[in-house]
Amino acid sequence: MSFLVVPCLLLLLASVAFVQGKRRALAVAAGERLHSRPWYHGMLVALWCLIPGLLIYLLWVFFADSILTRLVLQELPREMLARGAAQKTLLVNDLHNLVAGHVAARDIDPVLQQAADHYRALAATGRMFMAFLMLGTAVLSAALVYFRISPDLRSRNHVEQIIRVGLLLCSTVAVLTTIGIVLSVLFESIRFFRQVPLAEFLFGLKWSPQMAMRADQVASSGSFGAVPVLAGTFMISAIALAVAVPVGLMSAIYLSEYAAPGVRTWAKPAMEILAGVPTVVYGFFAALVVAPCIRDVGTMAGLDVSSESALAAGLVMGIMIIPFVSSLSDDVINAVPQSLRDGSYGLGATRSETIIHVVLPAALPGIVGGILLAASRAIGETMIVVMAAGLSARLTANPLEAVTTVTVQIVTLLVGDQEFDSPKTLAAFALGLLLFVVTLLLNVVALYVVRRYREEYE
Repeated sequence: MSFLVVPCLLLLLASVAFVQGKRRALAVAAGERLHSRPWYHGMLVALWCLIPGLLIYLLWVFFADSILTRLVLQELPREMLARGAAQKTLLVNDLHNLVAGHVAARDIDPVLQQAADHYRALAATGRMFMAFLMLGTAVLSAALVYFRISPDLRSRNHVEQIIRVGLLLCSTVAVLTTIGIVLSVLFESIRFFRQVPLAEFLFGLKWSPQMAMRADQVASSGSFGAVPVLAGTFMISAIALAVAVPVGLMSAIYLSEYAAPGVRTWAKPAMEILAGVPTVVYGFFAALVVAPCIRDVGTMAGLDVSSESALAAGLVMGIMIIPFVSSLSDDVINAVPQSLRDGSYGLGATRSETIIHVVLPAALPGIVGGILLAASRAIGETMIVVMAAGLSARLTANPLEAVTTVTVQIVTLLVGDQEFDSPKTLAAFALGLLLFVVTLLLNVVALYVVRRYREEYE
């Protein structure tokens, strides 16, 4: 029996517990007034049936592999385990590959094959034991709550407390995940800055992270100035926002204030289809249509246009993020109370004056949020830049030349087998930290704009 069947059985058992708990509450009432509704009594029984079993299941998922691996390694000959930490790690990887069936038959070590068979046997026994333990614990805990149901049982209070604890745990997971991401990038960045000065990284004008294997090879030291990479990111993002913000905002104003209901019904979903197009499709469109078109037009005008340019990537990226600005702005504009518009019309203002002086100031926080989301989407885009703007880290203000962005360089540095102790690989973490700081500053600026120009209405 697959162990994935057990959670399904647990959910089915919790459903039965809910129905039985609700019936029990109705039966014990017998004309008396219940403290909580029967629904809460059934939910309390279902939660006590579900939570203990899920906890056991999660413990097995997280710790079963390490426990089984340790038990199997204890059965191996000592000479196989006395080869150092690195060899032991390789031995464990080979064992896991054998258990998963990823090793060819001619490459199998008989001792290791026996250990893999032992691992499978222990895993099967453990899964069976955990299945009985989960279901037995679920039935026992549900039965304890089931027989405690009485008119005075404060089931609603208990259910709300359990839900509150669950929400707190979810919030804690989100916060800890954010902290973990920041610390993981920060620690690796500190290792990078121990080898490359911070001033050189922040103010250097050349980006060439290629490191040679020997000192006599060309470019053995590398250059880690992040200014060209950051300049390319800002240039492409600025072009994208210059396309997306006016088009998206004007589209939102038209759909919410001017368009007929029938036009809005089909126009808004059609525009939001752009958000569902894969970025690789946009990349193909930029590389095969937009970039050659820009090059041909530039050649006709006597300009030297590269086959891969920041302008091509920025234009296509702007088309991609139009729905982020348009959809959010439209929702926020529609949320402005109609009474504000009616009051403006009553004072003699025209529709355009009402939109400029009443609707847009009231909807400014949401509009800024949509623009910020679009900016973050543009800064983090990779595929379009790779296919339309190239990989050249060039410090230039000319949008007709090839440039690169921070995210593209991060992907380039981490492709393939890399040593995580060289400046070349650690530079990816430094770029990630720089991108995080830039995004944080954008959030701070957006928050200041919202607080500074927001208009509050009662």
